[in-house]
Amino acid sequence: MTRHPIAVHVGPGLTDDNELDDGGPLARAAEMDADGVQVFLADPQGWTAPKPRPDADALRAGDVMVVVHAPYVLNVATTNNRIRIPSRKLLAKHAEAAAAVGARGLVVHGGHVLAKDDPAVGVDNWRKTFARQADEGGFGLPLLIENTAGGGNAMARDLDAIARLFEAVGAFGAGFVLDTCHAWAAGWNLTTAVDDVRRITGRLDLVHLNNSRDPHGSSRDRHAPLTDGEIPTELLVEVARAADCPVVLETPGDAAGHAEEIAVLRSALG
Repeated sequence: MTRHPIAVHVGPGLTDDNELDDGGPLARAAEMDADGVQVFLADPQGWTAPKPRPDADALRAGDVMVVVHAPYVLNVATTNNRIRIPSRKLLAKHAEAAAAVGARGLVVHGGHVLAKDDPAVGVDNWRKTFARQADEGGFGLPLLIENTAGGGNAMARDLDAIARLFEAVGAFGAGFVLDTCHAWAAGWNLTTAVDDVRRITGRLDLVHLNNSRDPHGSSRDRHAPLTDGEIPTELLVEVARAADCPVVLETPGDAAGHAEEIAVLRSALG
């Protein structure tokens, strides 16, 4: 594997009976000449706990980097107990399942609080999530919080909000994922985004290198192909170069299109 691998988000590669479908994620990585894959281990829009994967040993032992993305529905920041408590429990289950396949990290969105709530409460709920899990021995792998595109009460949309969040969770070893489409939608300056994140969090573990279908500051999370969106391709390459860490493409397209994006990015990064 290269020092800073380029991965692609792929489907789970499983049938409804939890059997491998056409070789699973490792076959997809080979088809695209990718250094890694990012996968969901269960329905990203649901509350289903992940099942043991039949390819867990192969994923864990192989040369392909594996990143797991937690379901979108999780929100450990919220004051709504019916969402926060199940989110916290399911996050722990996904972390355990991600560790079982040898994942480099578990990506999770920062979540949000209700409009009537003080965002500080959401930050403290995040702190409590890490503290409770620390009492159980930790998550078993790095938990990587991703910046989000919209929402005035979001925990990880704006840089100042991220700073408040990492003041609370940084000591627990929380990691950070920079999503370029989300940052663009939130109005960030992508020319300084890497330095801004490192100044605030002290680290940058992963880049979701996505173009955007919408203008800067739109608050809209609609990914575009690497070379066909509102963000100049050269700017995305500069983000990847400055970050100097693993990259995951969450761009729309088929295997051939992703193979071409990987080739373009490798060539540009030298």
